[in-house]
Amino acid sequence: MLIFGCSNFYTNNLTNFEIMGRPATKPGKLRDGFYIEVRNRGEKSGIKLRRETKRAMMAAIDQYSKIKDIVILGESKNGKWININGNPLYSIS
Repeated sequence: MLIFGCSNFYTNNLTNFEIMGRPATKPGKLRDGFYIEVRNRGEKSGIKLRRETKRAMMAAIDQYSKIKDIVILGESKNGKWININGNPLYSIS
């Protein structure tokens, strides 16, 4: 009867990917456009929506504002926020 040592068994049967460990995580880059956050009323977090133009963003605000809370996050260019001081620009309840 052949008995495998624990370390021998794992190193022989695992691929390199499984041995490497957990990959590093970093936030994804923002695409260019206008961002709003749509929340259920009374909730603290929601989903971010991106629109290419300001007109499209305003149309999305009109669509969702009847039943959801809307927070206008601002405009992003080259992965950076424009005209934002760390706070949401405008909140619609």
